[in-house]
Amino acid sequence: MGLIKMGVVALDCTDHRALANFYAEVLDWQVTGGDDDWFEIAGPTGRTLAFQRVADHRPPQWPGQDVPQQMHLDFDVHRADIDEAERKVLALGAKLVQRDEEGRDWRVYLDPAGHPFCLCLK
Repeated sequence: MGLIKMGVVALDCTDHRALANFYAEVLDWQVTGGDDDWFEIAGPTGRTLAFQRVADHRPPQWPGQDVPQQMHLDFDVHRADIDEAERKVLALGAKLVQRDEEGRDWRVYLDPAGHPFCLCLK
């Protein structure tokens, strides 16, 4: 095992509670705690994703670079389940911005705070 281990990934947003709830529903994880500036969700293996309130957050303008994405999240989905997964994230408030095209095995969405994420065929 390495000396340094990956801890938590944190996403900046204006409404950290709402974005934590969005990703908790997307991933079927649990909101594990929060306060005025920080919320976390955790999965069954202990992996954690955090959400930090930033009052003047400017969401990325994907695919343009006026406000670069800076990071994005990829979620693996079995090929047979991709349409069901898409319906789920859209119902939770995501916006589809790029479908899988010939030669691509992913679809790109924006979460409710404007961060890009992908559903990737596994």
